[in-house]
Amino acid sequence: MTWAAVSLALAVLVLPQPSVARRLGARRVQAPGRGAPPSDGPLAVAATLDAFAACLRAGMAVSTAAAAVAAAAPHALAHVLRRGADLLALGADAGRAWADPADDGDAGDVGKAHVRAYLRMARRSAASGAALAQGVEDLAATLRAEASDAAGARAERAAVLIAGPLGLCYLPAFICLGIVPVIAGLAGDVLRSGML
Repeated sequence: MTWAAVSLALAVLVLPQPSVARRLGARRVQAPGRGAPPSDGPLAVAATLDAFAACLRAGMAVSTAAAAVAAAAPHALAHVLRRGADLLALGADAGRAWADPADDGDAGDVGKAHVRAYLRMARRSAASGAALAQGVEDLAATLRAEASDAAGARAERAAVLIAGPLGLCYLPAFICLGIVPVIAGLAGDVLRSGML
């Protein structure tokens, strides 16, 4: 009983208090520039586009919604959204605001295919008058489907690549431990029976 009490007291004194750990964790999360940047993957872009569409469906202006979503967007998409939001807020037409920055010599990280797809869709929406929110949701769904297909293809390729080494390891073992003893046993029975 006393050893348990001594161990408990020692653990309480040695281990950090939960509040200290929470404060350190909160400080890391709140520190600007210390967090990991959002991924530029298609799923992160799809999540950003879903948030953008939700803002648009809620009635926010396109420039306000783009500026709000750009704060948490992946880097390549954030650059495009900030630029478009700034130009729209200054009164530029939507076709100019969503123009590809690579055409102006300001390429940055806009080389991503999904960002270029968003820019094309936003320009088409501005030219035709179609609702931008529906196009953004459709693009997000397309990005998710492409990511799912790519993950499935990688899993199938891994299954094929793993079959070779497994076959090279287990086939000789199966022959040595499964077939050879059966053949040796049958050969011993045939030789003892006098058939040969």
